Amino acid sequence: MDESQAVASFAALSQETRLRVLRRLVQAGPDGLAAGVIADAVAVSPSNLSFHLKELERAGLIAQRRAARSIIYAANYEALGELIRFLMEDCCSGRIEICGPAIASVTCCDDAATTTNTSEEADA
Repeated sequence: MDESQAVASFAALSQETRLRVLRRLVQAGPDGLAAGVIADAVAVSPSNLSFHLKELERAGLIAQRRAARSIIYAANYEALGELIRFLMEDCCSGRIEICGPAIASVTCCDDAATTTNTSEEADA
């Protein structure tokens, strides 16, 4: 991730409603949520939500897809991972005792995916 993309991502996240929307989509997982469900979850009107979803999508933090008559939004986990890596890239001048716990928490999702894939492969 380059600096201009990081700035766009942070700008999108610097607004309370957009941060709540993104956190809700992260909680929902890769299947995402319909716009109406998101609006209810973060207590905003559909028109207000539409504006915030566009900003998050423009920053590359979420993606949308059509499912029948609904538009489903989902977090872009790759972009979120890149944003975290951007922040942690030069962490604490290499002093692992300072940034080690933060870096370890970033890999939690990767570890969960690896564990899931390993158990699925074992079942096959």
